[in-house]
Amino acid sequence: MLILLSPAKTLNEEPTNNTDFSQPELLSQSQELIRTLKKLSHDDVKSLMGISDKLTETNVARFKAFKTPFSPDTAKSAIDMFKGDVYTGLAADDFTKGDRTFSQKHLRILSGLYGILKPLDLMMPYRLEMGTKLQNKKGKNLYEFWGSTITEQINADKPKYIVNLASNEYFKSVNHKALEADIIDIVFKDTKNGKQKIIAFFAKKARGMMARFIIKNRIKKIDDLKAFDTAGYSYDESQSSAQTLVFTRPEQ
Repeated sequence: MLILLSPAKTLNEEPTNNTDFSQPELLSQSQELIRTLKKLSHDDVKSLMGISDKLTETNVARFKAFKTPFSPDTAKSAIDMFKGDVYTGLAADDFTKGDRTFSQKHLRILSGLYGILKPLDLMMPYRLEMGTKLQNKKGKNLYEFWGSTITEQINADKPKYIVNLASNEYFKSVNHKALEADIIDIVFKDTKNGKQKIIAFFAKKARGMMARFIIKNRIKKIDDLKAFDTAGYSYDESQSSAQTLVFTRPEQ
């Protein structure tokens, strides 16, 4: 079983005491993207990303500071760096060494800059969403840049199942038909005004909570996912299928 998550725009750049780390496998492609990004002006970056002047300055500085090889002195493991709603749900701060080892084998984070990351892969802070229309030598956007590379990396892990907890923007970077594994989509619905619907804020956090549930319980069978009951969610058999597991929660 391999869990797929999206990254986060919010980052925690504070130093950590964790000493276990690995290196991203697609770093040469990341360097190629950085070379392209470094050529852009402040206004180009602002327009490309649709961000404020302050955020633009931050990210232009990040592109300039990008330097390999990565070390714990200059970079940080992805699972410790990413924050935001999904990672609030994942709550990796209290992971044991065993949890981190299990996550390294069973969790992957899709990334516009790094392609795909293992939890312990060192990374430098960045902002580059997968949907960014960055002109590059391979095409007009990041989907064309990464092409089949991300899918090949996933297949190299030889999973039997892919538990898709990534957003549509990121999962679109994976060629579903070329995957050599069954895809299991997870859907979270909350009740609002008497109606069940996907509410982005809650769904993002729930994706992280499901990833945490799998890691903490060392789950390897799809049927065992149905026991997920964090934060009041429960498996809804009537809305689920073999390929899609739906979890619902009563009105909060």
